[in-house]
Amino acid sequence: MNYPKEVILSDITVRDGFQHEEKLIPTAAKLWVAEQLLLAGFKRLEITNFGNPKRMPQFADADTLLQQLHASKKVKHLVSAAKITAVCIREQAIERAIAAKKEGYGPDRILLMVSTSEAHHQKNSGLSLEYYWKMAEKYIPLAKQAGIQINGTVSTIWGCPIAGPTKLEKAVEFTKRWFDIGADDIEHADHDGSASPDRIYRYFNMIQDNFGNPDKHIVHLHTTRGWGTANVLAALQAGMTHYEATMGGIGGQPANFVDGVPVGGTGKYYYKDPNLVGLVSMEDIAVMMDEMGIQTNVDIDKVLEIGQMVERIVGRRLRSEAIKNGRIPKSLTGR
Repeated sequence: MNYPKEVILSDITVRDGFQHEEKLIPTAAKLWVAEQLLLAGFKRLEITNFGNPKRMPQFADADTLLQQLHASKKVKHLVSAAKITAVCIREQAIERAIAAKKEGYGPDRILLMVSTSEAHHQKNSGLSLEYYWKMAEKYIPLAKQAGIQINGTVSTIWGCPIAGPTKLEKAVEFTKRWFDIGADDIEHADHDGSASPDRIYRYFNMIQDNFGNPDKHIVHLHTTRGWGTANVLAALQAGMTHYEATMGGIGGQPANFVDGVPVGGTGKYYYKDPNLVGLVSMEDIAVMMDEMGIQTNVDIDKVLEIGQMVERIVGRRLRSEAIKNGRIPKSLTGR
C-alpha cells in the first residue's frame, strides 16, 4: 500500500459536529472543546458559522465564542499559531467575519461553499450557482484585504441527496474556478455519504493529476452508509494529506429543531434517519492512522479523552469505535 507518512488533521466538531444537534450546546462547552483540541495538538479548527442566527440559533454565540477563545489563558499561545475557521456562506456572514477580524478576534480563514448540484446549492445557500459565483468574486478580495484566508468548498461531488447522481468532472471544474478567483485551499466534500471507495480513489487521483500539491486540498467525508474509514483509506492511497473529521462522527445538515423549538436550518432533513448521519470519527481515523505509522502530530490518547467528554456534552453514545475499545497495546499488557 502506498500512502503519505504524515497528514494534517483538522477538527470541525465545534461547528459541523454541534450544528446537527437538536439542543443548544453551551458556549462554555464549545470553548472547552476548542481549548482541549488545541492542547491535543490540532492546529486547524473550524468552530462557528456567521450565518443568520434566526435560522441557525446554535451559532448565535459566534462572536462571543471567538472572543473567548482569543482571550483564553489556557491556549492563548496556541491560538496565535493555529488557523481558526468560520463558515460564511452568504454576504452578511462574510461582512461579519471581516468586522470581527478588524476587532482582533475574527477568524483566520472563512469557508464559502458551492454544490455541483444546483438543487443542493439552492437549498444550502438560498442562491443560484450563477449568482453565488459572482458574489464570491466580489467578496473574496474584501476578505483577503482584511487578512482572512479563503476556503472554497465543493459539495455533492459524488452525488446529491436531493437530485441524485452528479459528475466528478464538474467538481474538478469547480475546484479550478475556486482557485482562479482567489481561494487558498479547497474542501472536497461528500456531505451525504454517497461516495464509495473506488470513486473516492478515482476522484482524488483526478485532483492530483490536475492540481498536484495535496496540502491545498482537504478531504471531508461523511459516513452515512458506514463507508467512512474505507473512504479515508482510499483517499490516503490517492496521496491526499489533509483530512477533516469530528469527535464521535457527529455533524451534518443544520438542525431544524433546537431546544424544543422548530427553526429554519436548511429546511427539511434529507436523510432517512437524521440520527445516523455525520462525518468520519476523528477518534477512529486518528487511531487508524497511528496504527498505520502515519504521523498525525496530535496526542492520540487526549483525542480519545476529548471524544469521551463530547459524548457527555451531547448526552448520548456517539459513533466512535475507538473510544469504546481504546488503542491497540504497543507492548505486553502483563494481564
